[in-house]
Amino acid sequence: MKKSTFYIVGKHAVTEALKNPKRRVVRVFLTEDSKKKIHKENQHINLLKNLSIFYKSKKELDKYCSKDGISHQGMVAEIEHLEKLSLKEFININRNRNDINLVALDDVTDPRNIGSIIRSATSFDVDGIIVKERSYPSESKLLYKSASGCTELINIFEVSNINTTLKYLKSKNFWISGFDVEAKKDFINHDWKGNNVLLFGSEGFGLNYQIKKNSDFLFKISMNKKVESLNISNSATVVFHYLSTLKEKS
Repeated sequence: MKKSTFYIVGKHAVTEALKNPKRRVVRVFLTEDSKKKIHKENQHINLLKNLSIFYKSKKELDKYCSKDGISHQGMVAEIEHLEKLSLKEFININRNRNDINLVALDDVTDPRNIGSIIRSATSFDVDGIIVKERSYPSESKLLYKSASGCTELINIFEVSNINTTLKYLKSKNFWISGFDVEAKKDFINHDWKGNNVLLFGSEGFGLNYQIKKNSDFLFKISMNKKVESLNISNSATVVFHYLSTLKEKS
């Protein structure tokens, strides 16, 4: 069955898609300058080999992202969705590990935030991101641009129900740690050994009541009391970086 396709824009998003052997790139639209940059920055591999390439002016490419208010940087690609590992398959493959860190996003819907979280999670070696399939903008140009190519480099698990998924992970010996502005304990004052799920709630309302109830721990990020809160992607980055430093020390 033929898969649906969608467009991504931007240097890093397109280049990483071209590098990913698992990603089918249907067509690539480039300016002459961006073609030269691809060849100059990837001299040991021809990323454009055996592809349908269409050369366009910058103005012609603007139509692919003018509504989103983002820059295409002279590169647009039409791609298919990846064949992804399911969460259960991932858990089975890694059943002997005891140092897995997963992220779960509960009703986080802003494509820029999700893309930024994907980028940070990849940068700090998080093992995968769990998202609710009906609220995950899987074909968003904004998401791919904000992720800066990292959608190609990390496991993204789309699930039908976050709460049910968390219960499943608890049965597989994962600790569920929710991040909440009203929590009493700072996350750095915790022993982060074992397998963990780092749970972040929606931009406007945070974690919902039922998910809070099913969390093993609730944590805050201590910060200047004059500032009400951090953006969710900034909060996530702080946590990811801290946990990556713990792994380096262990």
